[in-house]
Amino acid sequence: MKVPRDVSGATLLAALRRMGYEKVRQRGSHVRVTTQTGGEHHEVIPLHDPIKAKTLSSILKSIARHHGIEVEELVRELDLR
Repeated sequence: MKVPRDVSGATLLAALRRMGYEKVRQRGSHVRVTTQTGGEHHEVIPLHDPIKAKTLSSILKSIARHHGIEVEELVRELDLR
Protein backbone atom coordinates (compact mmCIF):
# COMPACT_ATOMS: atom_id res chain seq x y z
CA MET A 1 0.00 0.00 0.00
CA LYS A 2 1.17 3.50 -0.76
CA VAL A 3 1.23 5.93 2.11
CA PRO A 4 -0.85 9.08 1.73
CA ARG A 5 0.94 12.15 0.39
CA ASP A 6 0.70 15.71 1.66
CA VAL A 7 0.03 14.74 5.29
CA SER A 8 1.29 17.43 7.64
CA GLY A 9 2.57 16.77 11.12
CA ALA A 10 -0.28 18.80 12.60
CA THR A 11 -2.85 16.70 10.72
CA LEU A 12 -1.26 13.45 11.88
CA LEU A 13 -1.03 14.73 15.45
CA ALA A 14 -4.75 15.63 15.47
CA ALA A 15 -5.67 12.21 14.06
CA LEU A 16 -3.55 10.43 16.67
CA ARG A 17 -5.20 12.43 19.46
CA ARG A 18 -8.56 11.03 18.36
CA MET A 19 -6.99 7.58 18.66
CA GLY A 20 -5.92 8.14 22.28
CA TYR A 21 -2.40 9.53 21.89
CA GLU A 22 -1.43 12.51 24.03
CA LYS A 23 1.31 15.05 23.52
CA VAL A 24 4.00 14.43 26.14
CA ARG A 25 6.68 16.90 25.13
CA GLN A 26 8.06 18.91 22.24
CA ARG A 27 11.57 19.75 21.24
CA GLY A 28 11.84 22.05 18.28
CA SER A 29 9.65 20.77 15.48
CA HIS A 30 9.27 17.25 16.89
CA VAL A 31 6.49 16.18 19.23
CA ARG A 32 6.53 13.01 21.31
CA VAL A 33 3.14 11.38 21.78
CA THR A 34 2.21 8.50 24.06
CA THR A 35 -0.75 6.19 24.49
CA GLN A 36 -1.64 3.69 27.19
CA THR A 37 -4.12 1.88 24.93
CA GLY A 38 -2.96 -1.70 24.47
CA GLY A 39 0.13 -0.99 26.56
CA GLU A 40 2.43 1.99 26.56
CA HIS A 41 3.58 3.21 23.15
CA HIS A 42 5.62 6.30 22.25
CA GLU A 43 6.06 7.90 18.86
CA VAL A 44 7.83 11.04 17.64
CA ILE A 45 5.92 13.14 15.10
CA PRO A 46 7.77 15.78 13.06
CA LEU A 47 5.67 18.93 12.64
CA HIS A 48 6.71 19.26 8.99
CA ASP A 49 4.41 20.04 6.09
CA PRO A 50 4.33 17.56 4.50
CA ILE A 51 5.98 14.70 6.39
CA LYS A 52 8.33 12.80 4.08
CA ALA A 53 6.73 9.62 2.74
CA LYS A 54 9.41 7.33 4.19
CA THR A 55 9.09 8.93 7.63
CA LEU A 56 5.29 8.75 7.55
CA SER A 57 5.43 5.12 6.45
CA SER A 58 7.71 4.25 9.36
CA ILE A 59 5.46 6.03 11.88
CA LEU A 60 2.30 4.37 10.54
CA LYS A 61 3.90 0.89 10.56
CA SER A 62 4.99 1.33 14.16
CA ILE A 63 1.55 2.48 15.29
CA ALA A 64 -0.24 -0.25 13.32
CA ARG A 65 2.05 -2.92 14.77
CA HIS A 66 1.38 -1.67 18.31
CA HIS A 67 -2.39 -1.81 17.82
CA GLY A 68 -2.28 -5.13 15.98
CA ILE A 69 -3.83 -3.86 12.75
CA GLU A 70 -2.73 -3.45 9.15
CA VAL A 71 -1.40 -0.09 7.92
CA GLU A 72 -4.30 0.20 5.45
CA GLU A 73 -6.81 -0.13 8.29
CA LEU A 74 -4.92 2.45 10.36
CA VAL A 75 -4.93 4.93 7.48
CA ARG A 76 -8.71 4.49 7.12
CA GLU A 77 -9.22 4.85 10.89
CA LEU A 78 -7.11 8.01 11.01
CA ASP A 79 -8.85 9.29 7.84
CA LEU A 80 -5.56 10.26 6.16
CA ARG A 81 -6.64 9.40 2.61
